[in-house]
Amino acid sequence: MKPAPFKYFAAESIDAALQLKAEYGEDAKFLAGGQSLMPAMAFRLALPEVLIDINPIAALAYVTTTVTTTRIGALTRYRSLERHAEIARSQPLMTAALPHIAHVQIRNRTTIGGNLAHADPASEMPAVMLALDARMQVRSQAGQRVVAAQAFFAGTLSTALLPTEMLIEVEVPIASARTGVAFLELARRPGDFAMMGVAVTVQIDEDDRCIAARMAYCNAGDVPLLAIKAAQSLIGERVSDARMRDAGVLAQTEIRPLGNVHATPAYQRHLAGVLTRRALAIACERARAGEHA
Repeated sequence: MKPAPFKYFAAESIDAALQLKAEYGEDAKFLAGGQSLMPAMAFRLALPEVLIDINPIAALAYVTTTVTTTRIGALTRYRSLERHAEIARSQPLMTAALPHIAHVQIRNRTTIGGNLAHADPASEMPAVMLALDARMQVRSQAGQRVVAAQAFFAGTLSTALLPTEMLIEVEVPIASARTGVAFLELARRPGDFAMMGVAVTVQIDEDDRCIAARMAYCNAGDVPLLAIKAAQSLIGERVSDARMRDAGVLAQTEIRPLGNVHATPAYQRHLAGVLTRRALAIACERARAGEHA
């Protein structure tokens, strides 16, 4: 099929892109990697009247780090992040999850900003952003604001972005010492959307007690989900097989899987429990060893 007719503009700067978005509002879509938008347009599931191509804006593709934070420009490609030495050092959970995203050819084009703004709850990186407690820098002609990852994802293919706003940067905290991470998912075939996926961060002290933990899930509901009660059950406790098993059981009660042609909600809950226990074990072992990934 062919997309419906639309106007096309190539924005040479952030200001130019925002000016066009202010003019056309909900009738306009930003074109970044296009790996989700263009197929949707071809099938006429998406019918934007205007496409604002932001690929010429080189200033939106970058990775910078400080002692506490990694900042990633919205136009940074996933394949670039996957091979980025600084991301491997400062954000090992992202490095662990990136190879699971679709195929190399798709990661060559997909941008972090486009993927997060698309807000597919089955996608890996929204869950990773929740696990890392990331913050989204969004901008319009009226100004700039920061949206926490937990508030950014509003529903299936829906975010907190206003019609005139653009996601311009992702700000990710750098983990404290003795923090381990793990990302696990189960898909029918490599490159398929996961039937269930989990991103885990765990910080433990010298006595093997959990100081902090976050567990986030993809394809577990209409948004990426945090298992808050499951994570809280570990805080202050020595991490053991029994504790990890109990956390997995709690996580099964917190997620809201919708089921699909490949997995019933019951099977997705089962997978969440199994993957949670395995991911926690891996993350804790890495935390003890002083490793991230």
